[in-house]
Amino acid sequence: MDLIPMTTSTEVATHAPKLAVLPVGSFEQHGSYLPLATDTIVASTIAASIGAQYNVLVLPPITVSCSHEHASWPGTVSISHQTLTAIVEDVRASLVRSGITRLAIVNGHGGNYVLSNIIQTANALKPGSMTLFPGRADWNRARAEAGLLTDAHRDMHAGELEVSILLHSCPDSVRAGFAQGDHLADERAMLLVHGMGAYTETGVIGQPSAGSAAKGQAVLRSLTAAFSDHISAMNAEPEVSI
Repeated sequence: MDLIPMTTSTEVATHAPKLAVLPVGSFEQHGSYLPLATDTIVASTIAASIGAQYNVLVLPPITVSCSHEHASWPGTVSISHQTLTAIVEDVRASLVRSGITRLAIVNGHGGNYVLSNIIQTANALKPGSMTLFPGRADWNRARAEAGLLTDAHRDMHAGELEVSILLHSCPDSVRAGFAQGDHLADERAMLLVHGMGAYTETGVIGQPSAGSAAKGQAVLRSLTAAFSDHISAMNAEPEVSI
């Protein structure tokens, strides 16, 4: 599976997609056994699977985003939420000029809170023009259908979900040691104040030992199917109150 799209301009002209998919990842610590680019790999993997199933234009990923809560670990790089907003807005405007009027953002990093506001604003101006994927319900359904042992709160970072997706899509990127990497920190009420370092020394909050390639494949299958709901929502005519 190509994580960078290999589509040609001629192919885009032939298929004439009206919806583009923009993966948004990050460059941040994921413990000692997953790469800094984990969130980018996750988002790009989901986007590539969507591209194989639906007539969409898959864009190359945004590889650095809002990872400020991980700043205390070496290698983590962040941009401001203003910069991320500007990049997404520029991409959206460029797509509109080329005739692609709908944009789905595939977000691989939970700390990109600003993306929700971008989507809300865009849809207030033009209903059905943008969506954020996967949503919470999409992730929860995928976890259940794949038989994951953990939920999203307990398995927050570098845990069962991310290890499973990378073991399936990019197994060479997973280093030894994930089976011994479990660390739980369910009480982290001041995460936005203190960052991840207040709750984990290793950078892990989750249960990576439960990860498997089979679970990753099942998660991806579920998410790819769930994307059809977002397509339907974006194509639907908005209800008019009388």
